[in-house]
Amino acid sequence: MKLAQRIDKWLVYARFVKHRSLACELVEGGHIRINRARVTKTSHPVKPEDVLTIAIHNDVKVVKVLAEAEKRGSAPVARQLYEELQAGPATEKMGA
Repeated sequence: MKLAQRIDKWLVYARFVKHRSLACELVEGGHIRINRARVTKTSHPVKPEDVLTIAIHNDVKVVKVLAEAEKRGSAPVARQLYEELQAGPATEKMGA
């Protein structure tokens, strides 16, 4: 069992983006933070218990990493990889 996974792969496997190239753009563009530290290298490791702040689609998501994955799976499987800690503005508007 691995102890950590590349952030670009994890973002794809957790279904935050469709393709690894999009994950690379997010990371290299400074849109990802791991435990409050900005990450700009796509090979940066992410492991269970890390807290990610993801700025994507005019929204900010804060999630806690629960697990790693070996491949991109279905949405229910991907949802088991993280726990959402904070709802972004777009999510709050939908509930209103």
